[in-house]
Amino acid sequence: MKLTFLKWRTQSALRKNNSLRASTPYKKSNSVGIIFSVEDRQKHDDIKEFVKHLEQDGKQVKVLEFLPKKKENYEFLFDFFTVQDLTFWGKIENSHAGNFSELPFDYLFYVDNEHNPLVLDLLARSKAHCRVGKRQEGNEAYFEFMIDHNGTVKGLIENMYKYTKQLK
Repeated sequence: MKLTFLKWRTQSALRKNNSLRASTPYKKSNSVGIIFSVEDRQKHDDIKEFVKHLEQDGKQVKVLEFLPKKKENYEFLFDFFTVQDLTFWGKIENSHAGNFSELPFDYLFYVDNEHNPLVLDLLARSKAHCRVGKRQEGNEAYFEFMIDHNGTVKGLIENMYKYTKQLK
C-alpha cells in the first residue's frame, strides 16, 4: 500500500516540479549530487572513486544513499535514508533526503542499474538542473540526460563521467 501511495506522490511531484532544467557546460558547473542504492562494497568503493574524480575537477559533491534492509552501510561515509523513512501515505520523511532533493545541483547522478521507486521519488522532487541516469524504459521523465548501458556499475559511472565532461 505504501508503494502505491509513493507512486501517486511521485507522479504528482513530476507534474508539479517546475525547476529550471538545463545542462550547464561541465567546466562551468560547480555543484554535483550523487544518489545510489547500497549493494556491496565494490559499488561503495566505485562511488568514492567517482567523488574523488569530481572533487579533483573542482566540483562540490554531495552524496545520498538508499540503504536497503540487510545491507551494510560501509564506513558511514554518506548521508542515507531507508525504507523505514517511508510513511504509510508514501512520503519519505528523512531530513537528509528532504534537504538533498531541495539542492539545485548543476548535475545529479543516479548511479543504479535497476531503478528504485524511493530514489525516483527524490529525483521527481529534485531541484537539480540536469539529472543523469541509466536509460530505462518508462523512466524518461526523471532525467534530462540518460546513458544507455548494460554493464557494471563502474562502467556506468565511467560513461556518466565521460559523456557529462563532453557537454559544452
